[in-house]
Amino acid sequence: MGYLLGAATIIAEMIAISLHPELAKEPLIVPPLYLFLANFISLVYWLVCVYEFHVLLVQASSGTYSIKPLRAAWFHLIPIYGLYWVYKWPRELARFVNSRLPAPLMRPERTGFAILLAFIVFLLLDRGFGMILLFWAASHLSRCLRLALAVDPGPRQGPLPFS
Repeated sequence: MGYLLGAATIIAEMIAISLHPELAKEPLIVPPLYLFLANFISLVYWLVCVYEFHVLLVQASSGTYSIKPLRAAWFHLIPIYGLYWVYKWPRELARFVNSRLPAPLMRPERTGFAILLAFIVFLLLDRGFGMILLFWAASHLSRCLRLALAVDPGPRQGPLPFS
């Protein structure tokens, strides 16, 4: 779905530039509604996906995962902190995945950098291409998370609940 939204945004950008060439020359012009909607829906869908990642992480860790789902999504929208946040949360996800597997699968710094780079492309260069990059990186996160959740984490440490 994310790839389709990215492609739809690219198509909307091409239509907007062909109908309104002044958009390519002056960056602060208000975009046409169809372009705004494509960008907005893509961003909302990205935030929903981030939220869903963190819901899975909280459930898999029995509530001990440090990042709450709503916070994970909303921190993207804080102007300067959002750039740090898109680097931080994928690193934490990679650490969680590596902690569940017998051998490390993800490199936390590279994972964070991949999402950060895609987000910078989304913000500064091209929204559609940036969205495709974000969902490409997210599909890698999803695959690794799926592998980690399939592994039995082993016996619980400490007392069992209700014992």
